[in-house]
Amino acid sequence: MNTIHERAVVSKKAILGDNNTIGPHAVIEEGVTIGSNNMICPGAVIFKGTTMGNGNLIHAGAILGDIPQDIAFDGSETFLEIGNGNRIREYCTIHRGTKAGTKTVIKDNTFLMGYTHVAHNCQIGTGVITVNTVVFGGYVEVGDHAFVSASVVVHQFCRIGKYAMVSGLSAVNMDIPPYLTGGGRPACMTNVNIVGLKRAGFSPDVRKEIKNAFKILYLEGLSRPNAIARIEQECTSAEVKYFVDFIKNSKRGIAAGGEKEDVMM
Repeated sequence: MNTIHERAVVSKKAILGDNNTIGPHAVIEEGVTIGSNNMICPGAVIFKGTTMGNGNLIHAGAILGDIPQDIAFDGSETFLEIGNGNRIREYCTIHRGTKAGTKTVIKDNTFLMGYTHVAHNCQIGTGVITVNTVVFGGYVEVGDHAFVSASVVVHQFCRIGKYAMVSGLSAVNMDIPPYLTGGGRPACMTNVNIVGLKRAGFSPDVRKEIKNAFKILYLEGLSRPNAIARIEQECTSAEVKYFVDFIKNSKRGIAAGGEKEDVMM
């Protein structure tokens, strides 16, 4: 059984699971599918084309699944897909896809703090954290467990790799490789995300390989192809293979190196 406040507006054509709580002045349009054990706080709006899993907390004033801010959007049917266990804080805005049949995706256990904006066709991985007023342009991809600090702006089509950390007030206009930290305007890479990798349980040997890969790529003065070749020769872990593949598959190019921070492994 769901608990729906008498002042909420829930379409009879919306599909709801069980044990959802929907607060006053929340709006859920037709064409929305919501699983079970979700809390929709007062004033949140969920537009058609949105599918949500279980155990999500949607705070007051959040806007989910509105049309994209794209002048080329022609009104086609597009979608927003939200997984399980996410916390979406006050006044976050998450828009659905822009081209017919496409979707924006928020996976599981993300924590999007207040006023985060996720534009059309973004792909946000599991366990991602964004601090207040982060802005993701269209088609941005954010890997699992990345941490994006307050007021970071990410250019459309950029990627942020797994377990990367971007410092506050940064402007990201190229891809941020996985496992690294960086920031600035434009964002540059400064070191390995030591604390994040330790907390996530990466072994000392894997952390050592990632540190070596960072050193070869950014500190040895090698060309990008020569650096990649040397990393592949010296490092064998699956994590560094992902690191290399991420760089090889970059379409925008990866962020440059900045002044290295002295952090112990």
